[in-house]
Amino acid sequence: MDLRAIAMGLTFALIWSSAFTSARIIVADASPLFSLALRFLISGIIGVAIARAMGQSWHLTREQWRATILFGVCQNALYLGLNFYAMQTVEASVAAIIASTMPLLVALAGWAFLGERLRPLGIIGLLAGFVGVALIMGNRIGAGVDLFGVALCGIAALALTFATLSVRGATSGGNFMMVVGLQMFVGAAVLFVAAPIFETIRIHLTVPLVLAFSYTTLFPGLLATLIWFMLLNRIGATRAATFHFLNPVFGVAIAAVLLGEKLGPLDALGVVITTLGILAVQLSRQPGQGSSAST
Repeated sequence: MDLRAIAMGLTFALIWSSAFTSARIIVADASPLFSLALRFLISGIIGVAIARAMGQSWHLTREQWRATILFGVCQNALYLGLNFYAMQTVEASVAAIIASTMPLLVALAGWAFLGERLRPLGIIGLLAGFVGVALIMGNRIGAGVDLFGVALCGIAALALTFATLSVRGATSGGNFMMVVGLQMFVGAAVLFVAAPIFETIRIHLTVPLVLAFSYTTLFPGLLATLIWFMLLNRIGATRAATFHFLNPVFGVAIAAVLLGEKLGPLDALGVVITTLGILAVQLSRQPGQGSSAST
C-alpha cells in the first residue's frame, strides 16, 4: 500500500466519520428524511455535472448500473436514511459506533453464508469487535439510550452489509464520479417518496443547519464517496476496508469535540476493543481477497 493510498484512506475515514456529527446538527433543525433527500438531489446534480465536465459517460456497464441502484437504495436511502432518522434521539457517537460494525458484519456473513474462511486472527477480531460494541451499548442502555433509535441504526448497518456483499464490478470501467452522482439520484427518489409518509416536513433555517448541510452535501456526500471508489480501484476492497477500523475512534472523537458528547471510561474501553477487533478482522482477510465492496 503506497503513501497516496494511505492518505486517501485516512482522508476517507475522517470525512466519513464526521458525517454522524453533521447529521446530528442537521436533524436538530430539519426533518431528517426530507433534508437527506434534498442533500442527495444537490449532490447528484453536482456529481453528474462534474462527471460530464470530466468527459465521463452515463452509459455505464451492467455491473455499474446494478451497483448504482443497489447502493442508491441500500446505502443512501436505507443506511443513511435510517441513521438520520435515528439521530433525532440517538447521539452521533452511538450511531458511529453501530455503523462501524459493518466490516465485522461483512466478515461474519461472508463466513456464514458465502463459505469464506476466517483465520484465527479474524475470529478473535470478530469476538473482540462485538464485545466492544456490547460493552458500549450496555453502558448506554443503562444510561437510558433510545432503543428504537439504536434498532434503526442496527438495521442500517445490515442494509449496508447486504449491499457490500452483493455488489461486484462497481469500480470497473471508470466513470467513478458518474456512478457517485447517479446513486445520489436513486437515494433522493426513494427518500422524497418516504419523507411525507414517515415524518412531518420541517425546516428551521439556522446558521448551524446551513453549515452542516453544506458540509455534508459536499464532503461526506460527494468527496468521501469519490475517494472510496478511487481507493477501491487503486488497492482493492479488502485493503481499502482496513481503514474502517478508524471509524469508531474518529466518529466518537469528532462528536465529543463538536457536540460535547461525553465519553465515559467504559465507552473509551469499548471503542478501543472495537477498533482493534475491526483491525484484526481486516488484517486476517488481506491475503487472497480481491472482491469489490463499497460503503
